[in-house]
Amino acid sequence: MRQTTLPVLGVLAALVLIWTLACIPMNAAQSVLDASRAGETVSPEAASERRGMSALALALRNPGPAIAHAYTQGRPRLPAPHQVAGALWQSTATVAPTSAQSLIHHGWVTLSATLLGFAIGAGLGIALAVGIVHFRVMEMSVMPWAIVSQTVPIIAIAPMIVVVLYAIGIEGILPKAVIAAYLSFFPVVVGMSKGFRSPDAMQLDLLRTYGASRPQTFWKLRLPASTPYLFASLKIAVAAALIGTIVAELPSGAQAGFGARLLAGSYYGQTVQIWAALFAAAILAAGLVGLIGGLERKSLARMGMRP
Repeated sequence: MRQTTLPVLGVLAALVLIWTLACIPMNAAQSVLDASRAGETVSPEAASERRGMSALALALRNPGPAIAHAYTQGRPRLPAPHQVAGALWQSTATVAPTSAQSLIHHGWVTLSATLLGFAIGAGLGIALAVGIVHFRVMEMSVMPWAIVSQTVPIIAIAPMIVVVLYAIGIEGILPKAVIAAYLSFFPVVVGMSKGFRSPDAMQLDLLRTYGASRPQTFWKLRLPASTPYLFASLKIAVAAALIGTIVAELPSGAQAGFGARLLAGSYYGQTVQIWAALFAAAILAAGLVGLIGGLERKSLARMGMRP
C-alpha cells in the first residue's frame, strides 16, 4: 500500500489543494463584485478598477472577500472541487439516466460512438500492421501516409468529415465513429508493427527449420509475441477514440453526448457544467483503459507471460 495507494493519494491531494487555492485569484474579480454588492468593505481601487487589475492583485488587495466568495459563485471562472463534485452527483444520481440532464445518458451516447470507432480503428490498424510486416512495398507506401495523417489537427478535419458524410446521407453515430477510428488506428498500426517483429532471428530460424509456412509462423509465433504490444496500443487507441468522438460531437450539432454537453455549457457560461462533463469523460476514459488492462492481465497470465 505504501508503494501504490499512498503515493497516488498524496499526488491527488496535492492537485486538489493547488486547484482549491487557484480558485481564489481566478475568481477574484467576481468575488470583489459580489462583496461590494453585499455591502462588504473592499478596496476602493479594486472596486472601481477590478477589470484592469490582475487577478492576483485583486486577491492580494482584498483577501477577505476574495476567499469568502471564491467558492460560492454560480458561474465561476474556475469552479471549486466541491462544486464539480456536486454537479457530477446531481447529474448522475438525482436525475433519471434517460434524462437530457443526466451525464449517464450523455456518456452512453458518446460511449457507443467511441466503441464503434475503436473497433473500426483497431481492426484497420491490425490489418495494416499485418500487411506492413509481410510486404515491404506496403511498409514503404502505407506507413508514411499513416504518419502524415496524424499531423493534421483533428479539430480542423473533423468538421470536414462530418459535413462530407452528411452530404452523402450518412448521419447519426457513423460520422462520429469515423473520427474516432481516424485517431485510434495509428497507435495500433505502430504498436502491432513492432509487436509482429518482436520475435528474434533465432526463433524465426527455428520455425523455418521445422518447415513452417508464413501463415503458420504468423499464428504460432508473431501473433502470440505481439500480445503485450496489442494491449498497450489498445489502451492508447481507446482514449484517442473517446477524444475523437467528443471532438466530432462539437461541429455536428449533436443534442446528446459529452461534446454536446460541453458546447451547451460554453454557450450559456455554465463553467461548472463544463468541468463536470470533462471529469465524466475522464472517468469514462479511465474505466475503458482499466477494462483493457484487466483483459491484458488475464490474457498474459493465461499465456504464461506474467504471473
